[in-house]
Amino acid sequence: MLVIDKLKDQEMFTVTEKRIADYILQNTADIPTIYIADLAKLTYASHSAVIRLCKKIGCNGFREFKLAVSAVVHSQLHKPGPVNVNFPFEPNDPPMVIAKKMADLTMDAVRKTFVQLDDKTLNNAVEMISSAERVFLFSKGDSQLRARSFQNKLIKINKFVIIAEEYSDESWNAASLTKKDCAIFISYAGRNEKYHRILSYFQQERVPSILLTGNNKSPLVKQVSLPIITIQDEYDFVKIGTFSSQVSFEYILDTLFSMLYAREFQKNLKDLKKKQDLIQSGILREEA
Repeated sequence: MLVIDKLKDQEMFTVTEKRIADYILQNTADIPTIYIADLAKLTYASHSAVIRLCKKIGCNGFREFKLAVSAVVHSQLHKPGPVNVNFPFEPNDPPMVIAKKMADLTMDAVRKTFVQLDDKTLNNAVEMISSAERVFLFSKGDSQLRARSFQNKLIKINKFVIIAEEYSDESWNAASLTKKDCAIFISYAGRNEKYHRILSYFQQERVPSILLTGNNKSPLVKQVSLPIITIQDEYDFVKIGTFSSQVSFEYILDTLFSMLYAREFQKNLKDLKKKQDLIQSGILREEA
């Protein structure tokens, strides 16, 4: 979760901390070079109040906090032009303007997702998927398209996964999972009562689970073995399409597939060539 997003989520802040956070959000570009004394003076706060805020959002002190903000400022300097992810184009925009806005939206979503990932989370997710006897994907709507794309890629490395909700069989599939399997849930809003009940059962049976979501307050986050939270500026309902969230999910799943592939890179390349020969010129070749 980005430091800026933590500053926006002010539910647990005191009145003084909210005032400091609001000033930082309104003057983000100035923070990397500001002194703690100046920030305290500008926000009518004490040095200790500034330090408490830094620690509350996960930084050891003001120095670490400034470094985190500096990283955000640097990424903003190199990001595409601003695009409203919920309504990224206007009705009278010409084709190439729409194309440019969609390119900017896509690149911005990937960059924002990237800075919210970390080595430990990615490695843990890959280890869970790699060691599982079976992998079940729980997702609905647009997110299920991302799940099917992931399923298709994993076939290439002999990892056969199951779309749990195909033919509305999610309950039967959930009842069949064991602690030797792995369940992956994909839900941007992270509000699904059926998933809540399924994960309650998985906790009881110690079934490993992964959640991809854009909602750090989702009740599912506390139920899964490994949450992967990547927040985008996308609304739940009032929007043209699920552009940024689906770009984010696709990017994460492609990253996980790439890491799995890289684990046995030469073996997978050899297997790829063998299968290509079989399909292109062997007994499984397509008839002209």
